[in-house]
Amino acid sequence: MVSPLDPADGSSGSKPILTLNGGSSSIKFALFQTSPTWQRGMAGALDRIGLPGTKLTYQGAADQTSKSQTFPTSDHAATIDQLLDWLATQTDFAVLQAVGHRVVHGMQHSEPARVTPELLRELRSTSPYDPEHLPREIELIEAVGKRHPQLPQWACFDTSFHHHLPRLAQMLPLPRRYEAKGMRRYGFHGLSYAYLLEELVRRGDPAATTGRVVLAHLGNGASLAAIRAGECVDTSMGFTPTSGLVMSTRSGDLDPGVAAYLARTEGMGASQFYDLVNHQSGLLGISETSPDMADLLAREATDVRAAEAIALFCYQAKKWLGSFAAVLGGLDTLVFAGGIGENAPQVRARICSGLEFLGLELAATQNDASAAVISTAASRVCVRVLHTDEELMIAQSVLRASGGSPMGDTPTGTATLPDLE
Repeated sequence: MVSPLDPADGSSGSKPILTLNGGSSSIKFALFQTSPTWQRGMAGALDRIGLPGTKLTYQGAADQTSKSQTFPTSDHAATIDQLLDWLATQTDFAVLQAVGHRVVHGMQHSEPARVTPELLRELRSTSPYDPEHLPREIELIEAVGKRHPQLPQWACFDTSFHHHLPRLAQMLPLPRRYEAKGMRRYGFHGLSYAYLLEELVRRGDPAATTGRVVLAHLGNGASLAAIRAGECVDTSMGFTPTSGLVMSTRSGDLDPGVAAYLARTEGMGASQFYDLVNHQSGLLGISETSPDMADLLAREATDVRAAEAIALFCYQAKKWLGSFAAVLGGLDTLVFAGGIGENAPQVRARICSGLEFLGLELAATQNDASAAVISTAASRVCVRVLHTDEELMIAQSVLRASGGSPMGDTPTGTATLPDLE
């Protein structure tokens, strides 16, 4: 079978890269041709893995019309096998250059790593740091390796972007013996942040390399990162992706005394508490109706719970933005990305409201239209809305790590897919 990314005219081209972005209950995938220019071919997402109603949504290489189909099983391992069966009907794995995986937690890894038995053993030992994502990501890597043992696989780590955080930004205020066990602030959403920073460079924003930037990845998972002269100096997520901002179903930062209180008064164990703060809290817990920002905005006028959930999200995002402006000594560029950051002008406006003292002024018309730049001409802070692309960042990282060319042009055929994390 010929890959849908092979040149249509039959001319030679480098082998494509398949990216797999696995979450706790979802997998996003995309095929990229790397030469002579970056081109995105087939792309899609598999949602509700492990739950009834597992659904595959995808777009073909030539036809950008979205198609969907349901998968009959809710078993996680069986669903992965079905996805690989389906992918095999879309492209020949034998012509792939490599498969790149998003791996949430990379501990001490500062660069992508070739998947080896040693790396898999390391990831398994790391799983207690992120039991929500790592076991599923390992399962996906192993499933591909079992079917295609000669196909190179690369792990691209979300934590790598934050690997060189300043010492104080890494530290947790716990006894030092826990630091020796690997307990520190790691930061996440690194693939998204790496893409956004490179996109700022591509667009000629001088702040990306010499100035002060805050990147806001606001989706189902939400975090901010503070960038000075092209280096990350702080980020809102810390030891786990549960920390930082209020999110769709995650609590964000929480008084640690809450865990002890619930253990005493409700007999709540560690696993129950983990489920509470990761799956029952955040926007869902406060609104009691939905974890989806679009749903809450639609109900805001008639449901005080929805209104309070939105207000708390915006309030906390504003606090983090202000704290990072203090860390940076000011602000030159602010970037909104992610499903909420890209598509919710009301949320962007509320986060930025009252920040005129930083030199930040939004242009209402541009913000309502989700334009590329939503600040006024007089604003000292350039406020941008950028579409993030973790899959492209994975593909580019794999090509670089395997000795290929550096980042080229933005790929054509870019599809907007559901924001998963």
